[in-house]
Amino acid sequence: MRRMSYPFMIIVALALCIATYNTASMVATYRAKADSYSDDDSPDEDSARFFDPLIKMPEHIRQGTKKKRLFHTAVTANDSPYNRWQCRIMYYHYKKLREMPGSEMGGFTRVLHSGVPDSVMDEIPTVVVNPLPAGEDRGYVVLNRPWAFVQWLEIADIEEDYIFMAEPDHILVKPLPNLATEHLPAAFPFFYIEPQNNEDVLRKFFPKELGPISNIDPIGNSPVIIKKSQLMKIAPTWQNISIAMKDDEEADKKFGWVLEMYGYATASALHGVQHILRKDFMLQPPWDTQIGDNYIIHYTYGCDYNMKGELTYGKIGEWRFDKRSYTQSAPPRNLPMPPPGVPESVVTLVKAVNEATANIPNWDESVSP
Repeated sequence: MRRMSYPFMIIVALALCIATYNTASMVATYRAKADSYSDDDSPDEDSARFFDPLIKMPEHIRQGTKKKRLFHTAVTANDSPYNRWQCRIMYYHYKKLREMPGSEMGGFTRVLHSGVPDSVMDEIPTVVVNPLPAGEDRGYVVLNRPWAFVQWLEIADIEEDYIFMAEPDHILVKPLPNLATEHLPAAFPFFYIEPQNNEDVLRKFFPKELGPISNIDPIGNSPVIIKKSQLMKIAPTWQNISIAMKDDEEADKKFGWVLEMYGYATASALHGVQHILRKDFMLQPPWDTQIGDNYIIHYTYGCDYNMKGELTYGKIGEWRFDKRSYTQSAPPRNLPMPPPGVPESVVTLVKAVNEATANIPNWDESVSP
């Protein structure tokens, strides 16, 4: 085999030294830059693009440990029978999955914004907070959600560093890991939240000098996993922006029932917080037909089918499941299963509801609070 010449070996050695020096300098520079952010700060856009896991790796991984990054689940609700039965089902599946492998689910709180205790206080961990003063919700009950979070965060002793904002009509179908990072919350992108198509209205609340309208994410406050310190800053702004939008005739007409979602997205942008958009966070039957890799079933839409298993959306089906059918009392145990041909997502939803109602004691929401 031909030997390398001595001068060539010198050149190779020098090249390796230079490459090693440059690499070490780059790592040191970006590690210093990344580490300069406190837990409450967000990295700038250039740093976010240069997210190198070898440079800014989560501490528990750098130390070779398997420490979980637990999050606290919070669900806002009122004391109506409609909200109560949904919360009971949601909490049943939360408890079932909390201890399973892959879960980073910590504590749970139902934030009850009725001002008074109700009949399931002993069943579900609950903190009672006040509703908005009479008339302050402008006939839009969802304005109580940000106000509930503001109050809860002021009084709660939350051990976890992260908070998962969920809703009563969420059903967990597999253990939920912490999808957020140290600086970036995780959220589900909603197709009907369109900041760029509503820039003319949103600029009233997010002026041009603060950045492009794309800084407002296409999200609501739920489902979101977020650092507790971030949410404590965003929540009061979320409340104030939502009320301001409701008082603005153009915004109120434009955003309708999703106004509070725009309020949260805008408040986050005002604080320089953008979210990782996770389409696998949840699915929404009947439009999403397969469970796939999703974590949550959100049963906000009615599911109507004929006996051939064909969707009849907009027309009451021969078989149906719609949460709005049960506004005054809970659904009965052992709901009939959908006919053959109905998608997996709907079948899984009904099975999950039946499993919960079969195992929750005293399944009767017709009693008074």
